[in-house]
Amino acid sequence: MDELRSLYFTALKNVSWQQPEFFSFEDERSRQWLMESGSLSRLLAQECQTLSVNLLTNDMVVAKQLSTQERGCLAAEDCLVREVILSGDENEWVLGRTLIPLSSMQDQQHDLAKQGDIPLGLTVFSTDNVKRDALEVGWADTPQGRLLARRSRLWMNHKPMLVAELFLPNSPMYPQVAS
Repeated sequence: MDELRSLYFTALKNVSWQQPEFFSFEDERSRQWLMESGSLSRLLAQECQTLSVNLLTNDMVVAKQLSTQERGCLAAEDCLVREVILSGDENEWVLGRTLIPLSSMQDQQHDLAKQGDIPLGLTVFSTDNVKRDALEVGWADTPQGRLLARRSRLWMNHKPMLVAELFLPNSPMYPQVAS
């Protein structure tokens, strides 16, 4: 499974991001999931009994290792990279990669570096001053076929972080085929 996760992260990094107004959504359900402006974690939690986080990476990355696009969405500054798999009832649903600039972790009521297995969205959207902007959507080419992805900038207390999410094949976003 580690090899597949690695391929998913590579696919997520290679998405050709588009503005939502120029994207052809598969259906209304996918549009609603991709355009969600609140907490994706809360939305996922409504679809299962137990939402869990598998923390894969929680390390610092130097600014020069960020892509040009990532540096364009954030300041060219060292970041904490947090990579997770969100699962509902033990089914892997979303692969997430968040870049949090060092300056965005200062003067916050929560220590984002110690988030652990708590969904980031639950923490971010519990603060008083949060907004999402720069939302982009796209397709990721994976070994499982084309999967939907989104990327956006979250602002927590006027400080940005960049969140990219890949909706895995078992995600409730997709129509599930009965077996």
